[in-house]
Amino acid sequence: MKTAYTIYGALGSGSVPVEATLTLLGQAYTVVEAPTWEGREQQAKVAPVNPMKQIPALVTPQGETITESAAILIWLADNHPEARLAPAIGDPRRGQFLRWMTFIPASIYSLFWVRDEPSRLAGPDPEAQARVKAATADRIADCWAMMDAQVEPRAYILGDELSVLDLYVAVVSRWGSRRVRFYERAPKMADVVRRVDSDPRLAEFWEKRFPFVEGWESKGASG
Repeated sequence: MKTAYTIYGALGSGSVPVEATLTLLGQAYTVVEAPTWEGREQQAKVAPVNPMKQIPALVTPQGETITESAAILIWLADNHPEARLAPAIGDPRRGQFLRWMTFIPASIYSLFWVRDEPSRLAGPDPEAQARVKAATADRIADCWAMMDAQVEPRAYILGDELSVLDLYVAVVSRWGSRRVRFYERAPKMADVVRRVDSDPRLAEFWEKRFPFVEGWESKGASG
């Protein structure tokens, strides 16, 4: 009997691409639901494994804790090479894989720490908070556009095989200004994320963990 992974996460959050990866790998896992943005009670669930009190955090069957979504995804792909969810070391695509896996959290994902609670930087003034939200939305769109201009997708971003990079982009592109703006600014990756959305191996998973409710692509498009 397989020993399960444990993932600290939440619906629609940064744990979703990790959960999707474990699903594709056929690995047993349990989710500790901890929407940390809801306050101290939820943060306390994560604190024992991540002092930053942030999700996702993965506890491996061997008891090792790994945090940071990109690190978790790369680690899972590298530790299950048979699934071919990342270019192997020595593969000519490896450098670009690592480049974009790092670019997403550094340039895009990190901005949601500001967007989720703009008072962290803007203070209590509602107008200042609105300016921060607008500026970060523009920056996220610009970053997607910069990435799109420098990749040449086929069926997927790195070629004809699905990788954890595709899962990462498919999830993060649904946050904030949602997909309408992403489609406009990143047209080459648009078909890729739609392909990930419709992957039959993940249909049941998406329904449970990040459902495609009516109007999801445009809801929040001004944000």
